[in-house]
Amino acid sequence: MAQKYAKDQPAGFTNRIERVAIVGASGSVGKPIAEELLKTGKHTITALTRAGSTNVLPAGIRSVAVDYDDEASLVAALQNQQFLIITLAARAPPESHHKLVTAAAKAGVPYVMPNCYGFLIADEAVRKEMLVAPQYHASVADIEAQGVSSWIALANSFWYEFSLGMSPDSYGFDIPARKATFYGDGTVKLSTTTWQQCGRAVAALLSLPELPADENDQAVTLSRWRNDQVSISDFYVSQRDMLDSLHRVLGTTDGDWTITYEPVEERYRKGLVDMKAGNLGGYRRAMYARGFYPDFKDHVSADQAVNDLLGLPKEDLDAATKRAIALSENEIGEATKARYKMVR
Repeated sequence: MAQKYAKDQPAGFTNRIERVAIVGASGSVGKPIAEELLKTGKHTITALTRAGSTNVLPAGIRSVAVDYDDEASLVAALQNQQFLIITLAARAPPESHHKLVTAAAKAGVPYVMPNCYGFLIADEAVRKEMLVAPQYHASVADIEAQGVSSWIALANSFWYEFSLGMSPDSYGFDIPARKATFYGDGTVKLSTTTWQQCGRAVAALLSLPELPADENDQAVTLSRWRNDQVSISDFYVSQRDMLDSLHRVLGTTDGDWTITYEPVEERYRKGLVDMKAGNLGGYRRAMYARGFYPDFKDHVSADQAVNDLLGLPKEDLDAATKRAIALSENEIGEATKARYKMVR
């Protein structure tokens, strides 16, 4: 078992995270994390990329090409890394996460942030209804089973820009078409977090000392969250609040939008039916609808969020809404919508 205090560590121990590896450093989640880590100036960042990848990485990041079918290439890329951050796309092969976790253990990586962004995982029944239980359980259990790395997961609830701007299957808004579907009466509130704040949270976390100096050290350390979740939240808002924010940014009123209402239980049920038929949009609709149930307990509440402890700034709702609007109208948003149309 690892020692509790920095004073007990072998000679050469630095008590800080200096070397970080990221999978998905050019993606929607990985990019802001990489950019915020770079801003600290405290880390050497290595991006693991597939051979032949044309994705553009943030300047200042070292890139290493890996072959997921060649474990030796993964282990070599992770040698001497202290922290591995995994951000995989939803369409990534399920075995990719296992291969990364196994390689991290063989390379002796002390910490892994699994691809489990979103919700608190305390309530198993709710997790199952949110459709994320198998992924969360498998990812965390896989790390623990290796017996080498500790895990630290980021609990941030839904991503705000993505959920508002990318598809009406999520928060119920089709911004370009000025259409909104309220689940119930649209007043149930949930917690939600921006991509940028997720990046700041990880950067702040990895800038902390790893261990307390000694038994008298009361400073916040990385080890506080060993094999646990770091909970953050920007906004606690309803669909009504979101539409009001859209009005402020766009200069619209309810009269400019087509607003429909759907019982949240019915939306959840229909989503499950569509999901079983192989419809990706059905999975999304069911997952988000469950998050709008009045009894949902796995959102990050104000007393659970550690934004202040990590020194995170307070986000502005309308500024985040503006980014969601841009996302809904640019090429990325259109490409995403096209993909969803293909599977619906």
